[in-house]
Amino acid sequence: MGKYALRRLAQMVPALLLVSIAVFMIIHLIPGDPAKIIAGPNATDEQLEALTRQFGLDRPLWEQYVTWLGNALTGNLGHSFINNYPVNQMIALRVPATLELALAATFIAVIIAFPLGILAALRPGSFVDLLSTLFAALSFAVPGFWLAILLILFFSLRLQWLPPSGRPDFGDQPVEHFKALIMPALTLGIALAAKLARYLRSAMLDVLDRDYVRTARAKGLHERVVIVRHVLRNALIPVITVLGLQTGDLLSGAIIVESVFAWPGVGRLTVQAIGWRDYALLQADVLYIVLAFMFINLLTDLTYGFFDPRIRYQ
Repeated sequence: MGKYALRRLAQMVPALLLVSIAVFMIIHLIPGDPAKIIAGPNATDEQLEALTRQFGLDRPLWEQYVTWLGNALTGNLGHSFINNYPVNQMIALRVPATLELALAATFIAVIIAFPLGILAALRPGSFVDLLSTLFAALSFAVPGFWLAILLILFFSLRLQWLPPSGRPDFGDQPVEHFKALIMPALTLGIALAAKLARYLRSAMLDVLDRDYVRTARAKGLHERVVIVRHVLRNALIPVITVLGLQTGDLLSGAIIVESVFAWPGVGRLTVQAIGWRDYALLQADVLYIVLAFMFINLLTDLTYGFFDPRIRYQ
């Protein structure tokens, strides 16, 4: 497994290089001039020209990329055009908020999806199965931003139980911090739970018809042991795949949800970087997103061997 992980890590290097080239070129195609945004609408041509030279935007794209790549290899991802703050530190400040939201959403999704998916598979056609189907259909049909708005209207404006946005400091206001986390985590967790429940139901129905399950029951094993040890464990491979992909998406920053709830994570920072035309910050944000997906996919692949001993990493 160690050699497999090292080989996968080595494969990330050329992938990151190609992604960085593509992202660098695409970012510079975004309409708008960073110098005009920073200097304001009343700036003179001399001021705009000075800012353009300061940011190095007057040089050819290939030269700008080579300079950026050389700095990136030393750990320097550049400085923000807006506040001249190191962009790697700006992202580091936002990662804890995104990580907290991703973990909370994943926890909510798992505690909803697993009981619902297991019961739906064990009792196909029952009320629980119909409820699972209805829950999945509604979750797929309702966009995330619309669900977020509905939660704000109900829990914040009508009941006034939860704050509509923001992220209070946990050290100063732990209760308010937890309250602010509930709605964005629910918005992401419900959508993820619907996918996990459907995949788990489908995978378990496929495993329940296998010969080794009938053999286990014929040996007189308790039904709970059969379900947990023989059915659920073998049905988790596709579920883990979906969970890994969705967790990578959450760690990259749920852009819409973080924007709606003003959650200070990487997703909201990416939206701000686009609005500011902050090329250095946006380039670093995208690389973080790509790295998050790559590492989560690697961890997902390594997890397969734990649930299915037949999988070998060679």
